[in-house]
Amino acid sequence: ATLIISPWNYPFFLTIGPLVGAIAAGCTAVIKPSEVAPHSANVMTDLFARYLDNSAYIVINGAAQETTKLLEYKWDHIFYTGNGVVAKIIMRAAAQHLTSLTLELGGKSPAVIDEHANMTVAAKRIAFGKSFNAGQTCVAPDYVLITAKAQDKFITELKKAFEELYSKNPQNSTDYGRIINNRHFHRLSKVLHENKSGEIVIGGQTDEKDLYIAPTVIANVDRDDKLMEDELFGPLLPMIQVADVDDAIEYINSKDEPLALYIFSSNKKFANKVMDSTRSGAILVNDTLMHVAEGNLPFGGTGPSGMGSYHGKKSFDAFSHERSTMVKDLNPISEAAMSVRYAPYNDTNLKVARLVLESVPRFKKSFVLKHFKWIVFALIFGVGLKRFT
Repeated sequence: ATLIISPWNYPFFLTIGPLVGAIAAGCTAVIKPSEVAPHSANVMTDLFARYLDNSAYIVINGAAQETTKLLEYKWDHIFYTGNGVVAKIIMRAAAQHLTSLTLELGGKSPAVIDEHANMTVAAKRIAFGKSFNAGQTCVAPDYVLITAKAQDKFITELKKAFEELYSKNPQNSTDYGRIINNRHFHRLSKVLHENKSGEIVIGGQTDEKDLYIAPTVIANVDRDDKLMEDELFGPLLPMIQVADVDDAIEYINSKDEPLALYIFSSNKKFANKVMDSTRSGAILVNDTLMHVAEGNLPFGGTGPSGMGSYHGKKSFDAFSHERSTMVKDLNPISEAAMSVRYAPYNDTNLKVARLVLESVPRFKKSFVLKHFKWIVFALIFGVGLKRFT
């Protein structure tokens, strides 16, 4: 039996994805959707009851009290998507039963921009990644690292990109989302107004009645500003000036490992240097978000941004245990060949055992020498093996 606790920002996608893996692996599942998106939770409750085997897959609705109660039970695996604070509570509960976990969390995913990159394309793709679902995406670019030389050009192109996507007034665009609720609206507004540095160069407009926050870019933000403390999870994009790529790498490594790291550069040396010198759940070069849509790429974080991964076969693996299996017969001939393992031990059987189990690297070996250990191993042990179908 498995437990899937899903979030509110993409309630169907982030519930169905893990559930497909659980079903494929032959697991039963209890699904706990987020109470922050009640309409989606109600639809899932109705559809799952109608189309899935209710003895194997059920939906439990509720808030913290219900989730806490669910965590008291022993599960074979728990799959949680959300924030790090709740993840620690879930890990403590899972530890009581030594239950395995997949944690899909978040973090401050940076976008590093090479000053020689195509700013028009880079700005369009960052604007898309930041404003999709009004920035309420775990892998949205959280902040930009850019040199002073390239900053003005990038801001100009970013302003054009937002206008192309949502017109000059995004509030009137049917394609631009809203903040999920009043609590998160006030959280974002507070962070925006309490920052001590930087200047708003794009957006900044808010409307509480409409839960609207415009795509907002804040330039020249200090590295220790309020905007840089936690994952923003909204349409706010701070920009930090860096001296060069080494300065950008140093700043990234001073913070927790992000769920995603975005690099914009046509220079392979630049991109490789950032990739080789940092840690993150994923890396995407010259785009944002699109690695999530590639079903063959494992998706997951590292450290504070999560543990484990899923998507594609990895979803099956997440809900599976890879059990090693060996089936042998009781053939007397194979038993005699394997007698070297039995006591009493002497120099002869020790030499044979070493020949089978130990190997010394040799270069330019013949086929027999190259595979000698495995040939001997097959002769001694293979006789007793039987294909299990």
